[in-house]
Amino acid sequence: MAVENAIPCQPSSLEKILTKTLLFDIDETLLGNSMDTFLPSYLKALARHLSPYIPPDKMVPQLLAATRLMEENNLPDCTLEKVFSAGFYPALGYRQEDLAGTLADFYENVFPTLVNVAEFRPEAAQVIDSVLAEGYQIAIATNPLFPRRAVEHRLAWAGLPVERYPFKILTSYENFHFAKPNPAYYAEILAQLGWPDGPIVMVGDDPERDIIPARRLGLATFHVNSTPVAVQGNPAHGMGSLLDLLDWLKATPSELQLPDFNTPQVTLFTLRTTPAVFDTWCADLTPERWSLQSQPPAWSPVEIVCHLRDVDIEVNLPRLKKIISTPNPFIPGSDSDRWAEERKYIHQNGRQALNSFTTARMEMISIMEKLSTAEWELPARHAIFGPTRLIEIVEITGAHDRLHVEQLRTELAIH
Repeated sequence: MAVENAIPCQPSSLEKILTKTLLFDIDETLLGNSMDTFLPSYLKALARHLSPYIPPDKMVPQLLAATRLMEENNLPDCTLEKVFSAGFYPALGYRQEDLAGTLADFYENVFPTLVNVAEFRPEAAQVIDSVLAEGYQIAIATNPLFPRRAVEHRLAWAGLPVERYPFKILTSYENFHFAKPNPAYYAEILAQLGWPDGPIVMVGDDPERDIIPARRLGLATFHVNSTPVAVQGNPAHGMGSLLDLLDWLKATPSELQLPDFNTPQVTLFTLRTTPAVFDTWCADLTPERWSLQSQPPAWSPVEIVCHLRDVDIEVNLPRLKKIISTPNPFIPGSDSDRWAEERKYIHQNGRQALNSFTTARMEMISIMEKLSTAEWELPARHAIFGPTRLIEIVEITGAHDRLHVEQLRTELAIH
């Protein structure tokens, strides 16, 4: 390489395979399960199960309050499970480990009885079987406010057991940091998939939680409802029954199903998501694995994280501040690849590097969230690219992130 972030960083020769990706909501999409009916039954069952420890009149309000905290979370270094735990257990006088066994028993043995509240939809398996046969990869994009076991049960109720269907991702509170309707939730799914190239479509029933935020991320969508509706307006956004999805996918050109990531808001969601997905993937890495190069000379996890940390601190943040504060400034190029060897990244502490990267990244985001439309168009003169604008510089940072997300995913053999 290597003089600028827009060019793939050492030592990557990653060649992504073109994939077709579908994101499926569960409730009222693959499974008839209205939250207006399900949630009261769920809360009643859970309150009864925990009643030997917590009075229901205290447990239910605190659970709902902790759930709201998950919905509002925007921190990329705190999973929804951690958010929930901090907002639920201490307020009731317990530690998470005090009730872990009881809650595991609930989700294993009591939660399955709620199947009687749900409605099986035979067309769900038909659709999933058909799109898998067409070569699509599937992510289950249910609101990640429940543990994984609860997601698995609901898929089984829909006739889609995880033992039989090769879903790439199930979103749950253990492995996600953002929830619907935050578009960063959809960015986190794509990041965990390695930012796939090719068509991507979100399929769901809820306009506010499924369709609108996915569109804000630049994704094509298919709005599932009970009555087939002819597609009107933008052909990248379909409507109809779940079965209508199959015809819509065939009738809609692939290029109209491609995501559009080239907007300031999408770039912000991308930048927030990178430290979040690194937090998930690196949570259990040993010091030895942090510094292991599984495919030398490819960078180890700690080298990737240190690279992103130093680029944010020494390149991206100064550029951002300079363009905002200086009329049409000159922006020098940067050869940051050589830092990995010069600064001996491989011997640094991976967790500390990730914490520092997250701090720098959140500072960048806090600045960019305040920018006006006019400020995104502020000009600069780049040593390599020539005349440019702030939005173009930031889009380069987003593309640079996506490269290194895929690089770490490959390094850790995440499939």
